[in-house]
Amino acid sequence: MLLLGVVSMLTDISAEMVSTVLPLYLVYTLGFTPLQYGVVDGIYQGASALVRLVSGFAGDRSGRPKEVAAVGYGLSAVCKLGLLVVGSAFSAIGTLVLIDRSGKGIRTAPRDAMISLSSTPEGMATSFGVHRALDTTGAMIGPLIAFGLLAIAPLAFDSIFLVSFCFAVVGLAVMVLFVDNPKTPAAAVEKAPPVSLREAGRLLRIPGFSRLMVVGSALGLATLSDGFIYLALEKRVDFEATVFPILYVGTALVYMLLAVPAGRLADRVGRGRVFVGGYGLLGGVYGVLLLPSAGWWAIPVALTLLGMYYAATDGVLMAIGSAMSPPSMRGTSLAFLGTATSVARLFASILFGALWVTVGMENAILIFGLGLVAALFVGGVALVRPRDAAGDA
Repeated sequence: MLLLGVVSMLTDISAEMVSTVLPLYLVYTLGFTPLQYGVVDGIYQGASALVRLVSGFAGDRSGRPKEVAAVGYGLSAVCKLGLLVVGSAFSAIGTLVLIDRSGKGIRTAPRDAMISLSSTPEGMATSFGVHRALDTTGAMIGPLIAFGLLAIAPLAFDSIFLVSFCFAVVGLAVMVLFVDNPKTPAAAVEKAPPVSLREAGRLLRIPGFSRLMVVGSALGLATLSDGFIYLALEKRVDFEATVFPILYVGTALVYMLLAVPAGRLADRVGRGRVFVGGYGLLGGVYGVLLLPSAGWWAIPVALTLLGMYYAATDGVLMAIGSAMSPPSMRGTSLAFLGTATSVARLFASILFGALWVTVGMENAILIFGLGLVAALFVGGVALVRPRDAAGDA
């Protein structure tokens, strides 16, 4: 699990170097409209959805999730070089982002399955918290490197893409050379039916699992991406565009510090409660963005709330899904869950970009805030209840 965390840390350094400057690069350098950025950001959020299902099933069926995940890591690494040559064409950038996020989709479900299969049932959320803490360490380091490169050479995006590729290659090497496939307990293997498409379809009939997918999707539809939140902060506070990557660092720092404590809290008091409460913190971010007199103080407040939201939701959602699914189909079940939320966030980004253009930023945030309140009500009814024997709530 720790080695997987190191792989994710190196990969996230690479990914966040690019993602943190992507809004700046597309909107301020290439002149994309908010709607165009919303389409690209939607692809970035949700393009991994369908391939995640395939890779999760492939990892379960082959019993070798490591090799499936390694393909995804390699594909994303190659795409970093592609950014050096595609130019400013909207279609080319969109295609490259689609391929890069497909690589993320390929690796995510097998990797999360490996984490859950290496964990004890009662400590599942804590294990995901440890992994997310290491992963987020990379998410904090990547923007710092990007900020340093931009400080030395403003608008040196080619240098950022090249250094990002180097980190991705190192992460892939650690994955291939040092990470082993987990072993499914013998008792679970004996009881489990053969992995097949029919068995994968039966996952949707597991008590509570479909409900979890619906709740995750509803909340995803009301979720603003980091890029849009930071663009809204920039409009509110009017800071220098070169400071943009530092916003990601602030969020990642809070996430890193709280990922493990949030996982432990979820294991103790109920994962559903912590998960729903995390989205309440996201509502606080929307509230900050809507305040009429937001000043510089709004930046640390919004970043802190956003980091707390990630700590309470990201790994916790996977822990809830893991507790509901059989070990032999763990990758497939987490792929179903990840696909549902990713598709929802894809549509959310496109919708928010369209709303920004048509009704303005403040009204768009207000609409999403109202949607989040409704989704929180649904989530509270569905997930916040006394813990049961499976520990999924």
